[in-house]
Amino acid sequence: MFGGSVIATKVAMFDVADYTGEIVSDLFGEDSYFADSEAFWTTQMAEVEKQADFYRDSGWTDVIIMARGAYFDSWDYERCPKKKGGKIFVTISHRGEVAFHEGYITTKEARQRAKGAAGADTPKPVRPEVSAALGSYVDLHRHAAVRASLLSDTGVALRMMVAHAIVGSPLWRVDVEKQRAVSDAITESVEVSASEAAFDTKRREVLALLGFDPEAPTVTGGYDGDHGVAGLFARLAALSDEAVMRILPVVMGETLAVGSAEVDYLGELIGTDMRTCWQDDAVLPELIRDKQLLGAVVAEVAGADVAEANAGATTKVQRGILVDCLSGSNGRAQVNGWLPKWFAFPPSGYTARGGIGCVERSERIAPLLAPAQVEDEPEMREAA
Repeated sequence: MFGGSVIATKVAMFDVADYTGEIVSDLFGEDSYFADSEAFWTTQMAEVEKQADFYRDSGWTDVIIMARGAYFDSWDYERCPKKKGGKIFVTISHRGEVAFHEGYITTKEARQRAKGAAGADTPKPVRPEVSAALGSYVDLHRHAAVRASLLSDTGVALRMMVAHAIVGSPLWRVDVEKQRAVSDAITESVEVSASEAAFDTKRREVLALLGFDPEAPTVTGGYDGDHGVAGLFARLAALSDEAVMRILPVVMGETLAVGSAEVDYLGELIGTDMRTCWQDDAVLPELIRDKQLLGAVVAEVAGADVAEANAGATTKVQRGILVDCLSGSNGRAQVNGWLPKWFAFPPSGYTARGGIGCVERSERIAPLLAPAQVEDEPEMREAA
């Protein structure tokens, strides 16, 4: 309704009566919501910071405001009272809910304290030099300056983007295409194809180039080193532009969605030749169950005369004719280089019934592939 998560007014830490942004109600008038999420978050976070400063002034060692959407997993923390240096961790959900978890330290910090506390008293909590508000001020200005600096260093920007795509971050989520099929036969057909073999070879080369586990199934998500995005960026910074450009197609290929318009667009733009990528197998004929469609395919492969002579035959018989033609069995001449119309770029169908996903997508993106019409410059039109 509003784009992104819907935020109800009941989660506001501030007085909704003083809120100047727009608030809307549901159809029954029972619940109300913030229409402008950006305005909500500005006001909500100001209240969070105000509450955090209150806790610090009350003697808490620190108040950790966690990234929006991060979870407070109890097994990662241990109870610790305020007088022994306990902290407050603040979780903020994407729906605007705020929770203050009082009196905790991380399990890592607890272990460090246990090691250093052998016979020694716990040190008195030290108040941080920089408050949350001041820290936010500093971080925002540093962020603004660095991203402005990126504008003049495209090589660094490219490597940082590749690192984000591979590792991910709180603002980047890139999923690997799972290539799920409805049957094991289809899965196997794709896995043993020439296309997959070629892609896997390049993927292995990139895994080696980046120093990843050679058995990792994908480059995307394959980094298991220290320091996350920054750690991988350090590796990329040591590579040449040519090497980084070899990584890009693999990451893009791993994250390219099956059945998307992007596949059709790229296939036509690059000029993908399916004849060099696909080889007929026993799987395709078994998937053609419709008699009208099967008859049209038989006519294309075996010829119109054969199709007409067997028009009244069962789909089993017609499928057998198709298999015989493709394999050169049972006295039929083998047909080589046949490519189903659906595989071409752009694709087409065998009947007028439609309902072909790749054809529909190809038709939608066709205007994007048409040559751009460049208008004459004003002075040229006047001269004409």
